Amino acid sequence: MNPLSHAIRAGALTLSIPLFAAALPAQMVTAPSARPGDSMVAQTGPGYADLADLVLSAPVIADVTIRSATAIKGTEAAGVAPGHQRFYIEADVGTLIRGAGGLPARVGYLFDAATDARGRALKLKKMRVLIYARRVPNAADQLQLVAPDAQLPWTPDTEQRSRTIAREALSADAPPVITGVGNAFYVPGSLPGEGETQIFLTTANNRPVSLSVLRRPGEERRYAVALSEIVDESAAPPARDTLLWYRLACALPESLPDRSTASLGPENAQAAREDYRFILQKLGQCGRERQMPTASD
Repeated sequence: MNPLSHAIRAGALTLSIPLFAAALPAQMVTAPSARPGDSMVAQTGPGYADLADLVLSAPVIADVTIRSATAIKGTEAAGVAPGHQRFYIEADVGTLIRGAGGLPARVGYLFDAATDARGRALKLKKMRVLIYARRVPNAADQLQLVAPDAQLPWTPDTEQRSRTIAREALSADAPPVITGVGNAFYVPGSLPGEGETQIFLTTANNRPVSLSVLRRPGEERRYAVALSEIVDESAAPPARDTLLWYRLACALPESLPDRSTASLGPENAQAAREDYRFILQKLGQCGRERQMPTASD
């Protein structure tokens, strides 16, 4: 049986996508790899949110070099987005960045490559790329990308950022997945213009996360994020392009839900809504540009 037929039987042609969730246990290599002739100049890659979407969805992340790319046509190419061509890729594994149990020296997977105005895809053979994938059951040498286009050109910057995101996600104190906004409270201070808002968030694993905004007369409002039951002086805003920033900026709704302020009087509820908007402004836009991996049949 040729490799392509084997891939079809193994299920590699089923481009279903796993549920986007918290990071899965994985082995990680801590140092980026370089090969003779590779440029070490940082290149522009996907934004943090787009890259985090891929990393957090992928039990397997590998640095591979494409050995062959066979165009797929007919029924096996069903569902390919306009302006794309589906290929069955065979690639030699260079470095396993994430993936419990290791990988064979050579793997196969499907990839939907963008095409130019003439319908031609970029030459893939010999390209060094990063793939974000999961394993195909009962086929050790077959992988399934977490999205049809979850293959990125290798650059030192993209590899290092992928490692950093995976490392953060696997750490014991990794910020949880935000699932919604709970109750909000506003307490006026003793001076005009003084007050504090506290907003509790709901999370996938029920870990506590809260946002607080402190108002003081003559000072700019300050906000902080706490990952424990107690908000102390050490709480601070998250740095941009970190996992905590991503969890918040890409998950919080555009406005504070009415149910969050149901127990507050009109003035206090308005203050809480203003402080919530202030937090969103300080966080900035999530910046997601590609389609986020989602559950699919």
